[in-house]
Amino acid sequence: MGKSAITARDVSTALDERSREIFRRIVETYLESGEPLGSRNLSRILPMSLSPASVRNVMSDLEELGLIYAPHISAGRLPTQTGLRFFVDAFMQVGSLTQDERGSIERQMRSSEDQPVETLYNEASRMLSGLSRGAGLVVAAKADPALKHVEFIRLEPTKALAVLVGEHNQVENRIIELPAGVTASQLTEAANFLNAHLSGQTLHEVRSQLEKLKEQVSTELDVLSQDLVARGLAIWAGEDGDKATRLIVRGRANLLEGLAGAEDIDRLRLLFDDLERKESLIEILNLADSGPGVRIFIGSENKLFSLSGSSLIVAPYRDGDDRIVGAVGVIGPTRLNYSRIVPMVDYTAQVMAKLTRSGH
Repeated sequence: MGKSAITARDVSTALDERSREIFRRIVETYLESGEPLGSRNLSRILPMSLSPASVRNVMSDLEELGLIYAPHISAGRLPTQTGLRFFVDAFMQVGSLTQDERGSIERQMRSSEDQPVETLYNEASRMLSGLSRGAGLVVAAKADPALKHVEFIRLEPTKALAVLVGEHNQVENRIIELPAGVTASQLTEAANFLNAHLSGQTLHEVRSQLEKLKEQVSTELDVLSQDLVARGLAIWAGEDGDKATRLIVRGRANLLEGLAGAEDIDRLRLLFDDLERKESLIEILNLADSGPGVRIFIGSENKLFSLSGSSLIVAPYRDGDDRIVGAVGVIGPTRLNYSRIVPMVDYTAQVMAKLTRSGH
């Protein structure tokens, strides 16, 4: 689930039983309330009998190891980012979902089964947001359905709308520049040529045979129609990875809860800026693909959210050919309830994979 200077193996060598217990209590209090835990309160709740002074000595050792720190001048301590990673790797028990929780997730996801795929993505991200009190996200590679029909509609003398209808009646509109002097009959002729040669093929398949089509265009169409077809093919061939990937984030308002100062607001603004960047889409997919199952990235462990210090819990989902076609996850503050959210993200990814494979 990531790497840090402290590993789970170091527990037996660096920490004795009481050190582990004190560290665990500090982290659990932080995850539950966000508040630092002091030596006096710690000495009251520990299962072993330790004075506040003894607790302070242990806390000092934990601080030297880089696992905890004092947020201000007080006896209270909070876990560092390294400490949180250490806790997740060495102490955290990942819970399992009950049958009712699994059923609820599946019902909510399947409620959009007969709806457009965008509805499924929105439902998944909204559901994860509600369950986690963080922001739910879905990254989805854009589908590449077979083309059913192409049409050109003139918008103005030098612009037309290229309308692409997919095999499941999905419609995409793209504006193209028209060759000077093109007539309505040439628009129709170009559309007819494309429909005759491209119908039933995906845009990916179309791109692979552009050269062959260009040769046929030159023998079957007049110069202006040739130009029009070439412009249409160039637009479709120009689809890049960023445009072919979508990011849906729901529940951003949840991230505002509990923010106190201007510094927190600035960090959140940085997070939203990160999410708006096109390269973030590919980065999230790469993070999800960097290991099997659910991945946990705490604070600056991934470059995507390093400035905002946010945590990301993410899992990929695959299509019937076992290719990663998207990812689902939760973004939130570092004090997310990791043990509860990990199985939620994991199961949501499993349901997304099922729906993807069934041709949603």
